[in-house]
Amino acid sequence: MDKNTRICIVGGGPAGLSAGMYLEQKGYENYTILERLDRVGGKCWSPHYNGRRYEMGAIMGVPSYYAVHDVEEFCGITHDGPKLNRNYKNGEGKVIEPFEPKKNILKIPRLLRMKKQLKKFGELLETKYKGYDVNGHRGVAEGRYDGFSQQNAKREPISGENPNLKDLALPFSEFCKLNGIELIQDIWIGPYTSFGYGYFDEIPAGYVVKYLDFQTTMNFVKVNLWTWKEGTQYIWEQLNAHLKNPARLGSRIDKVERRDGKVYVTVNGAEEEYDKIIVTAPLYIPNKRADGQIGMVDYFDTRDDERELFSKIDYERYDVLAVETKPEDHPEISYYVFDNMVPSRLGHLMVYYRRWKDSVDQVITTYALRKHKKSKEIPYEDCKKMVLDDLKTMKNPASNVVNEWSVYYFPHVFSEDYAAGWYDKVEAMQGKYDTYYAGEIMSFGDMDETAEYSRELVERFF
Repeated sequence: MDKNTRICIVGGGPAGLSAGMYLEQKGYENYTILERLDRVGGKCWSPHYNGRRYEMGAIMGVPSYYAVHDVEEFCGITHDGPKLNRNYKNGEGKVIEPFEPKKNILKIPRLLRMKKQLKKFGELLETKYKGYDVNGHRGVAEGRYDGFSQQNAKREPISGENPNLKDLALPFSEFCKLNGIELIQDIWIGPYTSFGYGYFDEIPAGYVVKYLDFQTTMNFVKVNLWTWKEGTQYIWEQLNAHLKNPARLGSRIDKVERRDGKVYVTVNGAEEEYDKIIVTAPLYIPNKRADGQIGMVDYFDTRDDERELFSKIDYERYDVLAVETKPEDHPEISYYVFDNMVPSRLGHLMVYYRRWKDSVDQVITTYALRKHKKSKEIPYEDCKKMVLDDLKTMKNPASNVVNEWSVYYFPHVFSEDYAAGWYDKVEAMQGKYDTYYAGEIMSFGDMDETAEYSRELVERFF
């Protein structure tokens, strides 16, 4: 492709900014990043409170976040934030240690079985499911893998046939049952469901194991975590500052028309002409959102194949509250509440974070899901009340709500569409209308997977 190609990137989150970085590194400098908000970072949002930043979105990373590390190196920054740790409580607010045999003598047989199943799972991923950990989902429904390995920072291209990969279309709970490893869900649920990515009986295993590949999960288990003093948003603020073409904030895209080999984008009432467009913003949002955010199908000259495929996308209703507490009620550490990470406890508090250990004059952040494939969606205000009531049960009552956020979160497709080759059909459309599709839906909803997919997209097509 001509290095002077005029490229429009929709979205100034990790996927869009990373696309700009990788394009720039390949010699493409005629790109424009359009961001509708007055800030960059997308779901990496780190507001200020009492002189420090707290997290309303992404909280942490791990050493296997290779794309994030690319950004750090590009910007000359590093993960310099507070060391995080956590403990556990049951639904009644009692502190528990679910993985410590000495504290759970009656559970020792179960914990021993879990340990054996964990070892088995690691072996299965390396053998039966070889190729499971390439970025994205291309080829999985056809029993093949084709992408960049995530085994190490080199991320070398690999491809091959593996019919067993078709199992990744199963809901993760069924996938675990098929392989006799049901108990490993007790380990994976902490960094998965509590982070807002849905429940194991509804989400295809492909999402779970590609996000929480074995080494990433073990980093979470061992609390081998990265944080940033100025928050995860700082990573993307720094990237934006180091790009030759920083994102244009406050860019309202009214219309996109693709005709005669060109892309015409109407931004804040003025038409701009490009040769190619990369969409990292949502492709489809079912139902009208209170914040007015819409999907690509609503402002593009959407084609029938785009509309048909993108209408299969659903997303999680994942809510975050930042709350103050009285000093005597401030939690001494972050807590996970496993009892609330099941569909029957939909809407309840699953985890709450204390980011700064040296001060009680900071907020804590709470997280809850209020949607399940088979259940009626819980209204936002009802969920908020449940979470505040749960904090009382946890003996860490809130004295005030400082901030709240209900964001478009973790776009995905369900097992039937995953198995029917949804991803291969979308991948076959890459570039078809001078349009490329990236962002969360094409890989996964965390900052590293989305940035990594942008890297792959640039390598494949530019």
